[in-house]
Amino acid sequence: MRIGICPGSFDPVTNGHVDIFERSSCLVDKLIIATFENPVKKPLFTMAEREDLLQQAVQHIPNAEVTSFQGLLNEYAVERGVTVIIRGLRAVTDFEYEFQRALLMKHLEPDIETVFIMTKTDYSYLSSSGIRELACFGGKVDGLVPDAVARRLKEKFKDKYQV
Repeated sequence: MRIGICPGSFDPVTNGHVDIFERSSCLVDKLIIATFENPVKKPLFTMAEREDLLQQAVQHIPNAEVTSFQGLLNEYAVERGVTVIIRGLRAVTDFEYEFQRALLMKHLEPDIETVFIMTKTDYSYLSSSGIRELACFGGKVDGLVPDAVARRLKEKFKDKYQV
């Protein structure tokens, strides 16, 4: 069985992420979508909230499993039997960062491959940080994130949303 993993903080999950998940799910028998705590970021959503939002966003993908983990990705991947790490790319700057991470992962776990999937141009400008900023200042996020995420963002920033 080919098991792939799409790791990320997904704070919050965007339609760009969902597009990568949908396309990735065709490449593996099982796709693990794993959120984790990034120690250099202060999350808007808790780990449990992010898991819940991811679950709602990918319920239409039959071979997707949403989970979370703490610690090193390589250790978690080995524990789960992962053979491929899938990373979404928006721009050249993403590639430089992800390429270095992929080389480090290859050094740590030679049997795990990293695959890069380019985002659709429709989503190339989307980022979780951009969505958080837009929502914080009352901007409309509808169509940029799954509906459940848009609702949750409106709740988080209800005093700033114009209904």
